[in-house]
Amino acid sequence: MPDPTPALIAPELFRAVLGRFASGVTVVTTVDDEGRPHGMTVSAFSSLSLQPPLVLVCIGRDATLAPLLATRERMAVNILAASQQALSQRFASKVPDRFDGVAHRVVDPGVPVLEGALGWLGCRIVARHPAGDHVIYVGEVSSAGTGEGEPLGYYRGAYAEVRPAPR
Repeated sequence: MPDPTPALIAPELFRAVLGRFASGVTVVTTVDDEGRPHGMTVSAFSSLSLQPPLVLVCIGRDATLAPLLATRERMAVNILAASQQALSQRFASKVPDRFDGVAHRVVDPGVPVLEGALGWLGCRIVARHPAGDHVIYVGEVSSAGTGEGEPLGYYRGAYAEVRPAPR
């Protein structure tokens, strides 16, 4: 009898197809036990629910922020503006102290917010779901704020301009 399980697609094809999904760019942040801020660039972010207000972020198990997020109760999702491409690159790098010289404020315990962000969400982590080589973090939004500007986009492995359509 033939195996009813379909064959998985090649990782290269999977990456090529997903690269055609345009996304925004965020920096997920939290603090360690000493109150020092930490963060990393994340494009795998989505709203999940309006009531209650929930969002999700997907973090690779081998990401630098993964061990810290595994033990934290709170995080922030900072939605980057187009003018913050260098900030996105910094938080995607292996720089030991990504916050060194970066303007930010802590709006709630454990919720560092980047100055100039297009928007931010302070969240209580309410669930963690292991999935493949990532962990899905579900955050219940307890604080938020908005800024001005155009969003920083990401498309086919590169930063992209995102312009609202005329109304």
